[in-house]
Amino acid sequence: MPTAFVAGATGRLGRLVVAGLRRRDVRVRALVRPGHGEGRKAFAHDPAIEIVEGDIRDPGDRLTRALEGVDVLVSTVFGGAEVIVDGQVNLLRAAEKTGVPRWIPSDFSLAVDELDYGDNDLVDLRKKAGNLTRGSSVVSTPILIGAFLEVVNMPWYKWIDWEAGTFAYWGDGDQPVDFSTYADTAEWTAEAALDPSAAGRTVRVVGDVLTMKELHQAMERGSGRRIEARQLGGVDDLRTEIERLKATAADPMEYIMLQYNWAMVSGKGKLRPLDNHRYPGIRPTSAKEFFRRVTS
Repeated sequence: MPTAFVAGATGRLGRLVVAGLRRRDVRVRALVRPGHGEGRKAFAHDPAIEIVEGDIRDPGDRLTRALEGVDVLVSTVFGGAEVIVDGQVNLLRAAEKTGVPRWIPSDFSLAVDELDYGDNDLVDLRKKAGNLTRGSSVVSTPILIGAFLEVVNMPWYKWIDWEAGTFAYWGDGDQPVDFSTYADTAEWTAEAALDPSAAGRTVRVVGDVLTMKELHQAMERGSGRRIEARQLGGVDDLRTEIERLKATAADPMEYIMLQYNWAMVSGKGKLRPLDNHRYPGIRPTSAKEFFRRVTS
């Protein structure tokens, strides 16, 4: 039975990845922050899940002991530079010392390598982490999935207002955009973790590919409601709005959502080629089905 070490195991994606690995008969070591009682309870029912208390920023010797005998390291952490860059690099160095052969970094995003520094502050962190870990003896398998449908459905994303019955978007509405759910992403991650042919390559998998106009139709058909689509401006208008907000923002979160929007509707963040065919056993959730579920 192979062993996987999962960092960020108690997060939304991490828990699903742990479950996906267990369904594939993989022994899991789940990294849980000290004092995280809820995390312990989540995994206490399964003797094949070993809870390891710690943090990816812990001193290397502590992490090294926790990584002994691990076949694949999976990182599902989210956060700022101290987590995505410093923490993941620290974790990888510990994995190198132990001889872990493979790892999956916490990318789970748009086309990271196609975006330039400055296009997206959070993607910049993933690019930096990738550069710092390139050439490691622990072979990387980045997984890119486009945009999470659960995220774009959140009120703070400012796309969909179910109460008002509106959908606001930028661009001409005709650029194909990649979407996936957390659950499908976890399944692909579990599959890739056990796929030796995925070592050293980027896995690009998506649940649905839709233009903004098609996404609007999926909302209406899935929810059974009439949704008014509102075009906020073109791609260049969006870029101008991002720069305006950046000039006075105290926190990148004030404009990061628009940076993701720009990467999607400009086409720069589009994933090519897709690798869904590599994992035919996974039938991902369509946007229409997702909206049916969240509105029923």
